[in-house]
Amino acid sequence: MKRAVVFDRDGVINNNKKPVNLPEQLILFPDAAASIRRLNDAGYLVCIATNQGGVGLGYLSEQGLVDIHRTMLKKLNSEGSRVDEIAACTHAPDAGCDCRKPNPGMLVRLQDHWGFSFADSYMVGDRETDIEAGKRVGMKTVFIGTAPTSADYQTTTLTGVVDWILQADSPSE
Repeated sequence: MKRAVVFDRDGVINNNKKPVNLPEQLILFPDAAASIRRLNDAGYLVCIATNQGGVGLGYLSEQGLVDIHRTMLKKLNSEGSRVDEIAACTHAPDAGCDCRKPNPGMLVRLQDHWGFSFADSYMVGDRETDIEAGKRVGMKTVFIGTAPTSADYQTTTLTGVVDWILQADSPSE
């Protein structure tokens, strides 16, 4: 059985107090690389599914988004962590697409490509739209933040997310 952890990007992997429209505006959370590396070492597929409506609204170009993601991957790789794939919905928020969370289109495409089990995998996000997308396909869900949530688990850090996932999937359970 293949297992995956799918992260939202902004507010989960990187700080989003200001919009990220240029590579130099990407500020990774201090525990991002180490947390992802722990999942890599435990055999999880690690993906990112991110709504990037700024492209559809004209605030950011497709190439600009590619450059931001290339910078993020380079930073993560330099600390020994690996993201297997990034899926991005670049449609405007009101486009009505199937990929913009809370719709599960990005998760379905990632699962089609990698063949992981939804039931044995996790969706991690900082908005209820992330949690809803994961629930729609039967993934376990983790919410990062303090707001009320319907997620299976809630914490305030990526380290807390990974601690819970690794404990939840340990054979001693």
